[in-house]
Amino acid sequence: METHLADFIKHTTAGREAEEILQRCVHCGFCTATCPTYQLLGDELDGPRGRIYLIKQVLEGAEPTEKTRLHLDRCLSCRSCESTCPSGVHYTRLLDIGREVVERKVPRTGGDALMRGALKNFLPRSTLFGTAMKLGQAVRLVLPGALRAKVPPLSSAGPAPQRSHARKMIALAGCVQPSMYPNVNGATRRVLDRLGIQMIEARGAGCCGAVRLHLNEAEGARDDARRNIDAWWPLLESGGAEGLVMTASGCGSHVLEYAHLLQDDPDYALKAARVVLATRDISEVVAAEAEALTSLLQACHPLPEGERALAFHSPCSLQHGLKIRGTVESLLTSAGYTLTAVADSHLCCGSAGTYSVLQPEISQRLQANKIAALSAGRPAAIASANVGCMAHLQGVTALPVRHWIELLDTRLS
Repeated sequence: METHLADFIKHTTAGREAEEILQRCVHCGFCTATCPTYQLLGDELDGPRGRIYLIKQVLEGAEPTEKTRLHLDRCLSCRSCESTCPSGVHYTRLLDIGREVVERKVPRTGGDALMRGALKNFLPRSTLFGTAMKLGQAVRLVLPGALRAKVPPLSSAGPAPQRSHARKMIALAGCVQPSMYPNVNGATRRVLDRLGIQMIEARGAGCCGAVRLHLNEAEGARDDARRNIDAWWPLLESGGAEGLVMTASGCGSHVLEYAHLLQDDPDYALKAARVVLATRDISEVVAAEAEALTSLLQACHPLPEGERALAFHSPCSLQHGLKIRGTVESLLTSAGYTLTAVADSHLCCGSAGTYSVLQPEISQRLQANKIAALSAGRPAAIASANVGCMAHLQGVTALPVRHWIELLDTRLS
């Protein structure tokens, strides 16, 4: 694709990256076939190819409008198009650049600005969010249905292992997972303990930064990354930690972008690159201990017939962001589950971070389609790998929705 970027961005780091991405695109349209919003809305401008053209026009000097911003807002950042693209177009990085420029040129006003400001300042603060979530859980039964669906019942992390191990890995607690689903990290801690790995958390670490980045506050996302690196660095350098383990695939996918986010920061660029190299999804860590896991599972009682059928929802951040496909499914199968078929498993469930709040109509349509696909095989439960997807799906189904590591923990107990 031929480009003529405007002077305001042409010689910047973002401009050079945008130009390289744009020139890779051959506008073949393969991406539209796997784009959730294009499938629903049928509008070229609500698909990756159309959005690429919109961003190209803006970077070449055309003045964006609120309509331009709307089409970019409607993107889920699910990265399904990247999995499909034969030319290796890094669409989401171009989208981040385009959104940031459009945000400056077409400032938000009214309720939209207030909502986004509240989300940027509320969700990443785990203490503030946790307090609000506990209040919601205390009065959950009297909340309106739509709000109650977003508030999971109160739960705990369960018993913590008492043993120490020579092998240690750092887990990110995150911003919303500790209060919504504390047992995810609790289960991870117990499973890793059985595999001879001690899970630790670093004081001072918090939100990974994905919330702010996806709400077009790139500098805030960089600040989140710097804070986490500062918290992790002593443990990686001299604290005996061999690496980082991510229990939410959305956080893991974003942490792998730290080197890119901080590439121009002389104080953090090398540290960020080291963090990226040290980061693993929990499925990769467990799968690497296959021999020990198999031995542990052989000692378990067989699953009751009525609990074996399981539907696995692979989050976009897992299959398209981290490019991990089949690993969790193999682990669940080895634990005795029979995975049911899920149609269009590559399509987003509609959660997508804050998307379900900011684009509720599209989100709910995707949610309904995903629940129908997951339920078609009559599973006893649904498993996933990301806190946002779990909460989003659980809000509209009576089937239990669990993180797959919780199911493995239960099998090993």
